[in-house]
Amino acid sequence: MSSATFDFDRAPDRRNTLSFKWNTYPPDVIPMWVADMDFYAAPPIREALQARVAHGVFGYDFPTRRHAEIIAAWLQRRFNWAVGPEAIVFLPGVVSGFNLVLRAFAAVGDAVVMFTPVYPPFLEAPQQQGLQRIAVPLSEREQCPRYTIDFTAFERALTPRARVLLFCHPHNPVGREWTREELMRLAAICEQHDLLICSDEIWGDLTLGDTQHVPLAALDEDIAARTITLMAPSKTFNIPSLGFSFAVVTNPTLRRRLAQAAHGTLPHLNTFGLVAAEAAYTRCDDWLDAARAYLTTNRDVLMQFVQSEMPGVRACPTEATYLAWLDFRAALGAENPHTFFLKHARVALNDGASFGPGGEGWARLNFGCPRAQLMEALERMRDALRRR
Repeated sequence: MSSATFDFDRAPDRRNTLSFKWNTYPPDVIPMWVADMDFYAAPPIREALQARVAHGVFGYDFPTRRHAEIIAAWLQRRFNWAVGPEAIVFLPGVVSGFNLVLRAFAAVGDAVVMFTPVYPPFLEAPQQQGLQRIAVPLSEREQCPRYTIDFTAFERALTPRARVLLFCHPHNPVGREWTREELMRLAAICEQHDLLICSDEIWGDLTLGDTQHVPLAALDEDIAARTITLMAPSKTFNIPSLGFSFAVVTNPTLRRRLAQAAHGTLPHLNTFGLVAAEAAYTRCDDWLDAARAYLTTNRDVLMQFVQSEMPGVRACPTEATYLAWLDFRAALGAENPHTFFLKHARVALNDGASFGPGGEGWARLNFGCPRAQLMEALERMRDALRRR
């Protein structure tokens, strides 16, 4: 970790700033839901944006080879993943990216496979493209709880129309960083059944503690040849509104089809996203290392609090992301945890049911915030459970 010092305890006031997270609920509610962080963006990003605003002209700007080279250098530096700049395909967002992949590589009536519970836009994407959804439940180990992939169920669920595996790695909301062994077994099944893999790795930069992210396509060339990897600086550096992401596509045939499908259908990247991404990937390693350390402590504090102060509540051991996946089934029975804590604690969580099969009775809590805010939310939740 870096020795640089950044003040993550100093909370910006986000109310009345168009923030979806902070303006959806009344002022007395602590919003711990939408997956952006309540931290200031890294100083080099803010400085670069201020300089671009001072320039005063906002015409058509486009990414250059330099942007692709910067990203390739980042992948090498952070993941030891060697890709050429030509493998980078620029996109306005990861959700746009995986919808584009489905449009490019599946026909109406084909099927898309995914593991649930999962990030809600995964659930919506197949229908938006006229495709079927095959939801394979993750296997929940009761004692941890820790989720694993049920590979037998995965193979059994595949149909002749299955074309794409839409894969979340690290996984949102359960917080798993899939192991090399799990990834190899997954890829072998995809090869056997000729599935294209669209791997959403937007959280790959935000592993916690000693966990290291292993990009699926970095495992070997054969896996890379059937994989489209989606990444972005948006979660990593807390700049999601700036609209910058990219795909890593080492297979030139896949890359060409993706570019053809994007033509005329997706907006160009905007100036501020380009400027912010360049600063993020060249001058913000220290900030990211410090942010990961702070988030790791937040996770540890949360896990300890849940264990000691919330009887009957279970928390998945979050290996990556700043999202806690909390099981309230024993504590609340059939009562919806999102509704319960909004009403009785004035804390807004994501409703686990919105993450698809297996999410009922769970809630997602965003701990990407100053520790005092996290503690206030947890204490309100504890007190609401005690009063129940």
